[in-house]
Amino acid sequence: MKIFSPFYDRVLRWAAHPHAPRYLAVMSFVESIFWPVPTDVMLAPMALARPARAWRFALVATVASVLGGAVGFALGWLLFEPVVLPFVEWMGYQAKLATAKTWFDSYGIWVVLLASFSPLPYKVFTVTAGVMQMLFLPFMLVSLVGRAARFYLVAGLMRLGGARMAEKLRHYIDWLGWATVLLAVAAYLALR
Repeated sequence: MKIFSPFYDRVLRWAAHPHAPRYLAVMSFVESIFWPVPTDVMLAPMALARPARAWRFALVATVASVLGGAVGFALGWLLFEPVVLPFVEWMGYQAKLATAKTWFDSYGIWVVLLASFSPLPYKVFTVTAGVMQMLFLPFMLVSLVGRAARFYLVAGLMRLGGARMAEKLRHYIDWLGWATVLLAVAAYLALR
């Protein structure tokens, strides 16, 4: 059943929209605070749709994400109990927050670098860095390095692959989509 390929085509059209960089900036910013969808979901198709602007898109995503990280840090530092804690409970992130605190105790600033580059939920670590009252300047520098590395890597891979990669991805998108759904269901069942 081909339900993912029409969506893929639509996403590529949206990615070429003149306001797409603004949407990317907003998404990157809020993803660093609370948004559950990773920025790469928008950055990758934008870089595929307009490879000549891939580096610019990576810069937009990086700057907006690090600024969002600063807001997440401030929320954790200044408004944890009245604002952040109820939101964490509503989203069911209590275990993630506890894990993040444990990792901060064990690895310090290096956990921010890991979270800013990897698929770990960066937002949890921005807020936790504030809660743990980490030094702000090192937090910002490590966030900048990790986010830039991640977003420039995504943009670079899409730019390198270009039209060939877009066509190859379109060819396999339904298989990839169903595989992702099956993996998500399996992960849910395993963690339950």
